[in-house]
Amino acid sequence: MVAQLDTPSINSTLSLPYSVQGLVQVFTSSHRNFFTSVMSQALRIAGQGTPVLIVQFLKGGIRQGKDKPIQMGQNLDWIRCDLPRCIDTPHLDETENQALQQLWQYTQTVVSEGKYSLVVLDELSLAINFGLIPEAEVLEFLTKRPPHVDIILSGPEMPKSLLDVADQITEIRRSHQP
Repeated sequence: MVAQLDTPSINSTLSLPYSVQGLVQVFTSSHRNFFTSVMSQALRIAGQGTPVLIVQFLKGGIRQGKDKPIQMGQNLDWIRCDLPRCIDTPHLDETENQALQQLWQYTQTVVSEGKYSLVVLDELSLAINFGLIPEAEVLEFLTKRPPHVDIILSGPEMPKSLLDVADQITEIRRSHQP
């Protein structure tokens, strides 16, 4: 005879002792660097069926912008700022500043909608350090994002406040001198 276990029925509410929380990961380096490990992680996760967004705030040159994302497969959207050049200085003209602000506002909006499970914010530290995106807004964005969304921040000289909220910090260092 099989013993009957007192188990909750399918219709009863079962509360779990935990919930899945998205992580904040930081990839930083002392120099401006293309973080191939971050990009390969994003491609791998998108290939497994998870929606991913990559936002490159300071990369331009291809007149892309939020209205013309590169779609790599059905799960990866890649957006660059709608600029004729890459930003390497805090001095932007009004059109460039407006394009960057539109991209930042768009990023906040789509992340709050919960469409993406992983969002990569490339060179966000430089945008903050150049005074183009307020650090306080980034901290608020991280706090208010949907709980399931993983965020990857990349760039050199990551502000301490962002390091303090990170769940994981990866520092890329060169171990040899040229």
